[in-house]
Amino acid sequence: MSTTERDYYELLGVDRGASESDIKKAFRRLARELHPDVSDAPDAEARFKEVVEAYEVLSKAETRQLYDRYGHAGLRGGGYQPGHFDFGSLSDLFSAFFGDDLLGGRGHGRGADLGAVVEIDLTDAATGTTREVPFEIAATCDRCGGDGSEPGTPVTRCDTCGGVGQVQHVSRSVFGEFVRTGACPTCGGTGRQIETPCRECHGEGRVLKERRLEVTIPPGIHDGQRIRIAGEGHVGALGTRAGDVYVQVRVRNDPRFVREGDDIFSTVDLTMTQAALGATVSIPTLQGEHELDLAAGTQPGHVVVLRGRGMPVLQGFGHGDHRVLVNVVVPRHLNDEQRRLLEQFDTHADERTYRADDEGFFDKLKSAFR
Repeated sequence: MSTTERDYYELLGVDRGASESDIKKAFRRLARELHPDVSDAPDAEARFKEVVEAYEVLSKAETRQLYDRYGHAGLRGGGYQPGHFDFGSLSDLFSAFFGDDLLGGRGHGRGADLGAVVEIDLTDAATGTTREVPFEIAATCDRCGGDGSEPGTPVTRCDTCGGVGQVQHVSRSVFGEFVRTGACPTCGGTGRQIETPCRECHGEGRVLKERRLEVTIPPGIHDGQRIRIAGEGHVGALGTRAGDVYVQVRVRNDPRFVREGDDIFSTVDLTMTQAALGATVSIPTLQGEHELDLAAGTQPGHVVVLRGRGMPVLQGFGHGDHRVLVNVVVPRHLNDEQRRLLEQFDTHADERTYRADDEGFFDKLKSAFR
């Protein structure tokens, strides 16, 4: 389905009676979520454009009224053609609501946000750790200090927009006049004309630099969660403040454990004789090796709960539990002597030897996943 066929209210996730404030809030939330520098989704840029298009229509009383009465056909009949814009022409739109330049264009707000990914082990997620994350950012040019002009050369006011940085386009139709405001094409929204661009940044005021940022990962973090680091992203145009860095943490699978919330699950294999006679075995936990005492007659499916040995509660108190599921290994290959001994044991076994406990196998299995 093309964008022009999509319902704009549905795209923003608001109802048709939503207030102007509700529409702004929904747009801001979605723009932050879908911005290509932040989102890893392959369709983020396409969805981002759809959301911007929906906001372009619903944020203006004239176009919203036209859309509510006649739908997409009414917009086209009124001379409005949504979707025919690029990211660069929207810098003024984002500055109005975020106070920043989300798209990294030439505006007067903060710089664009930046996304990065870091991978850690489950044991690191349990204790917390620090990681050095490399990335490339737009940083203030050292030569011109973000001004964009060669030091000592003049900077004049833009003749096209009179130093405002914006120009208006008026279109007329049978439905009335539509006024659209956009960034000045001559100065790119800065309101300034540089006579001699800085030879280091070529008038941009910013240069690309490699950076390494040490990120503190808190204990108990879950796979896929993001950490926001304020003011460490791209520097805005003309030396304005930097955007933020969003670091997504990916927790590698550990073959020894399964994590469910703050609880940890694992299994331990016992031989048939260990299960019958009882044994002390060493098992891995998040805190290291642990000696586990298993009583004689331990049954397959028995669950041992190690209280407080699971994952720490993220930004809270306490820990989850570690639940160990017992698996009894039955011998597959017997020599003649082993077979003789087992047959001798079987002749001496009686009803009392295999008398069941009160809790059956399936009850034990259920308790393992409560």
